[in-house]
Amino acid sequence: MIDNPLQANLLVAKLNAALPLPATATPPLLAQLHEQAPGRDLSPQCQITGIHYAGDEGGIVCRLGFGHEDDEKVFFVSITHLTFDGRLPLAREIAAYQKHRIKRIRRSDATPQRRSISAG
Repeated sequence: MIDNPLQANLLVAKLNAALPLPATATPPLLAQLHEQAPGRDLSPQCQITGIHYAGDEGGIVCRLGFGHEDDEKVFFVSITHLTFDGRLPLAREIAAYQKHRIKRIRRSDATPQRRSISAG
């Protein structure tokens, strides 16, 4: 299990209550968004306009707004691909979630999968 379900759901509730939230897209995320929407003016600064929990595998997912809400293209990204101003009231909780989630994902990726051997 990657997330603590209770903690993740509590954070989702707090984030939903604080919407919209300012965030910054990381450079790798911004590059990927530019690939998906070529020609669209996307700055690193964005607004989180929606929060969802996609279960243990997906984690906390954010709907991003770049000030072009009339556009058809909608972006949903993991909260781990965003950075937040440290002065934001929920910044510490978000950072703790991100750090924990990234650490657990790396740990699970490094653990070799057990394989069952059947006698034949």
